[in-house]
Amino acid sequence: MRAYVFPGQGAQYTGMGLDLYNNNPIAKEMFEKANEILGFKITDIMFYGSADELKQTKVTQPAIFLHSVILAKCTPDFSPEMVAGHSLGEFSALVAAGAMSFEDGLVLVSKRAMAMQKACEAKPSTMAAVLGLDDETIEQICTETEGVVVAANYNCKGQVVISGEIEAVEKACVALKAAGAKRALVLPVGGAFHSPVMDPARVELAQAIEKTNIVTPICPVYQNVDAKPHTDPKEIKENLLVQLTAPVKWTQSVENMVSDGADHFTELGPGAVLQGLVKKIAPSVEIDGKN
Repeated sequence: MRAYVFPGQGAQYTGMGLDLYNNNPIAKEMFEKANEILGFKITDIMFYGSADELKQTKVTQPAIFLHSVILAKCTPDFSPEMVAGHSLGEFSALVAAGAMSFEDGLVLVSKRAMAMQKACEAKPSTMAAVLGLDDETIEQICTETEGVVVAANYNCKGQVVISGEIEAVEKACVALKAAGAKRALVLPVGGAFHSPVMDPARVELAQAIEKTNIVTPICPVYQNVDAKPHTDPKEIKENLLVQLTAPVKWTQSVENMVSDGADHFTELGPGAVLQGLVKKIAPSVEIDGKN
């Protein structure tokens, strides 16, 4: 069975989507439509902007969403049997699987990005990658550390990202290294995604999700919050909101997709981060990508 996966924040790069824009009339039309919906030329930032411009949450999220969804729309015979996306990528997966229209998905992603950016600006916060330590030890140290710090992304075995207040994350990194982590490295991100720090964005995101028309997708969507397949629009909406402050269960999602028959994964979107993670989680499956 073929599964398609969609990357999240951090996969962006200058020039993303430019070949698509220049060589595919459907892609060009969709990019221009996005400029119109967003009210600014996101294509200029995607194609020619600096790394600093691209890493602003309000730009990064719609940019990666656009690249991923347009790739899906331009893939001949796109017929997924299951899909999943990492954090923001879950929104790309839902649009690709027909649960949301392109326009509604872009508006929702843009509102999510703006709400999250506001939450980031309200409280200085960050994330850190922890390598070479088991999940339970990481969770225990986060619990014991003063301040807000939690496990946020279960990317693959031995690779977890923690998230929270800057001081708490820094303290946790020291304790994690002492506990045997190969690395505990603070990441250059704008805030503490998938942690309680994002709670102020909840009201705005809840309103935006409620207004969005979500229908039954053409295939199951394995959602981040529980790593399980979902097709019910009400459940999908609930999970999108919970995802804001809950961890991304990527390892568990890929394992469940393989258990349910996935033997070929294709990553659609900028970069190849998910291809690397899938190889580590499920070495026996085929994996490729388009960007």
